Amino acid sequence: MRESIFSRTWAAAVLAGAFSLSAITAVHGQQPTPSLRLVSETPAPSAQPQIAPVAPMSAQELREISIDAYVYAYPLVLQEVTRRIATSGSATGDGRAPVNQFGHKIAFPSADTPHAAWPNFDLLYSNLWFDVSREPIFVRIPDTGGRYYFAPIFDAWTDQFASLGPRTTGGGEQQVLIVGPQWQGQAPANVTVLRSPTNVGWLSVRIQANARDDIAAVNQLQSSLTATPYSQWAGAQPQPAPGFDAQGRRLPPNAMQGHGGAAWTPQPLPPAQQPQPVWDTKTPAAEQVARMDANTFFTIFAEAARINPPHANDYPMLERLRRIGLDPHGTVPFANLNPQVQESLALSAPLAGERIHTAVSRAGVNANGWRTVLHGIGTYGTDYTQRAAIAYAGLGANTVDDALYPVAHVDSDGEMLRGDEDYVLHFKKDELPPVNAFWSLNLYNAENGYTRNEANRHSIGSRDALRYNPDGSLTIYISHDAPRGERRANWLPSPKEGAFSLNLRLYWPRAEAVDGKWVPPVVRRD
Repeated sequence: MRESIFSRTWAAAVLAGAFSLSAITAVHGQQPTPSLRLVSETPAPSAQPQIAPVAPMSAQELREISIDAYVYAYPLVLQEVTRRIATSGSATGDGRAPVNQFGHKIAFPSADTPHAAWPNFDLLYSNLWFDVSREPIFVRIPDTGGRYYFAPIFDAWTDQFASLGPRTTGGGEQQVLIVGPQWQGQAPANVTVLRSPTNVGWLSVRIQANARDDIAAVNQLQSSLTATPYSQWAGAQPQPAPGFDAQGRRLPPNAMQGHGGAAWTPQPLPPAQQPQPVWDTKTPAAEQVARMDANTFFTIFAEAARINPPHANDYPMLERLRRIGLDPHGTVPFANLNPQVQESLALSAPLAGERIHTAVSRAGVNANGWRTVLHGIGTYGTDYTQRAAIAYAGLGANTVDDALYPVAHVDSDGEMLRGDEDYVLHFKKDELPPVNAFWSLNLYNAENGYTRNEANRHSIGSRDALRYNPDGSLTIYISHDAPRGERRANWLPSPKEGAFSLNLRLYWPRAEAVDGKWVPPVVRRD
């Protein structure tokens, strides 16, 4: 549900700064066995599938519910496929690692790095795909010595439910215990407990890297990140016996507590009904999802949904899906859906793609030729179309409190930015990007990557030795040929020809940027 039914446009670049997907999907290695399970390798008990009942409805209503089903399921399926790729095999490296272990990106991407769209030259990523269905996991982040980082944590549905770092928890050592939605244990007083709304999730630690010669120091911090299963952690407290809570009270059979307190009883799929695709670790997850037929797509959705509780406010949507036989507990395989429902789900995929693509193209607000997403990113409530659009454009998009990413494709005359033109970006003294951490200006070519240049410079910003004008203003020069004299210190090289885009990245933006009161100045021809 991507290449064939989505037409990626420049609007997707609005979310470029949040794109951590490239940090985890450009992986290599042996393909995992097709029997890879989401959480448990224990075979599920067999069950006799039944034909799913369908409520009386018109063909139009069936079509509308089918479209809603694709849109609702897309983020969960995309993140699950991404997780399987990123955690496949036993080898580590290039951001890949087994479940409950950190995988690190230890260098900036090169021009030859596959699938490295909108590469980031500000941060190095350490990703932890966690599974807390059996026990919590203890995470330690060392004191970074004043170095900025932020670490958003996402549930299986792509909602950010927490963020660690100087903005929220300070820059000192962090000790957190990530627990599942049904966990009933206790943790020491000096440990922060973070309850994940779902059993599976993603912690992405994004650490400031000032230049290529600073990478070794960042790598040392990355190597100090630890993730320890609760049973192996020295500070672990005695846990209640299975079936009992921390007070010794018996729990209902298989009971779990979903996000917002909603009751949830996971139902395992029979082994024969588990999805059995062969996972390609080289092709980006979004492309693999795009190629899925409806059977594969909704089978993966059912498997992921049955152990990752939906949000409490999702129940109206779940009841809507039940009307066509889609069971959020995953007990009814796709093949046992009503044939008309199967056909409708298959035919509705392109229509769902159009809805998501439209949402991407409308994302953000436009001012001075810059488009910025200020709302509806990181947390989504019941706006399932927005959630799917953000997942499609850039999985792992953080909330605006952590970072903002204005994008420009046009100059002050509304003309597309081109490599055969010279430009200036002039910040008045009171127009400089308002941040508590730092900011950078990045340039990407028409393929959303970067082009080699003589200065080996692809971004410029507040951490560089910029030359400010006597009045405190700042002028950045954007051109293919290097300017002369002092201007070179403020030079951002552009391609010799072809279109390009500019991406401002504001880390820990101040209120005036988050509220939209501050906007970047226009890009003018020089």
